[in-house]
Amino acid sequence: MSFNPSCIHLAAPPFPYFLEGDRTVYQAGDQHPNRSSMGKFDLLIVEQGCLFIGEEHKQWAVPAGHTLLLLPDRYHYSVKPCEETTSFIWLHFHTVGEWIEAEGDPVYASREEHFREFLTYPYTIRVPQFSPLPAPFERSVQAGLLLQLARGRRSGAVWQQQRIFEDMLRMLDLAQQDAGGGAAAEIAELTEAYLRNHYAGPLTNGTLADALHFHYNYLARCMKRVYGLTPMEYLTDYRLEQAKLLLLKTEIPISAVAERTGFESTAYFSRRFACKVGISPLRFRKRYSR
Repeated sequence: MSFNPSCIHLAAPPFPYFLEGDRTVYQAGDQHPNRSSMGKFDLLIVEQGCLFIGEEHKQWAVPAGHTLLLLPDRYHYSVKPCEETTSFIWLHFHTVGEWIEAEGDPVYASREEHFREFLTYPYTIRVPQFSPLPAPFERSVQAGLLLQLARGRRSGAVWQQQRIFEDMLRMLDLAQQDAGGGAAAEIAELTEAYLRNHYAGPLTNGTLADALHFHYNYLARCMKRVYGLTPMEYLTDYRLEQAKLLLLKTEIPISAVAERTGFESTAYFSRRFACKVGISPLRFRKRYSR
């Protein structure tokens, strides 16, 4: 049995949502039931003892202070009975967004498909399939509070449960960023913020590098790793999204839309818009205006 470094990448929004949870205690000789294709994620948090669980071809010994995420479309089975009293919290959750299992660098959902369906580009939550609990997670009492809320009225608990569950996912995700790729994520977010705040003005590889005090190639690697786009590709996409808003919310000429969103000419703006959206800016405005 060995540590497996794979992560589960969950595209959000929409964020995964909490379904149910409880605490289970096994005595020596008890074992986890075998299950197949549950249709929901099963997050196990071991508090005491050790669980011996397999999923398809992988097997783990999950000691106290560790977490294991079982996937909704796999076969889960007991490797062997517990050797001592073992206590663990299990949390079931689901997501309607895309998810994928991968090792190493993050694997992101299809940006264009995600945008068409959810009207925003995805952020990917990274949850390790098996790992020690991050220190903030281990110190917190959120898992226990989540179970306490389940005993009350659903109308009063559902909002608090989802908030607590998302905070638990946040801690697991941030721990993965700190373990590897945290610097890249920080630089990518810094670059993104600068592009969003200065998209209307002239921006080049050189001006971006000078403003952020990093070589452009490094900025591009970080953006590509985190967002799947170079800074200039991200800039063009963001300018086009801002142009859509101006086309829908104002009556200003197409040339003014191009100028306000940082495009060098109306002709270039129209070509990029048609390539991205499938129709010209003028047809887009007419289609969605009443």
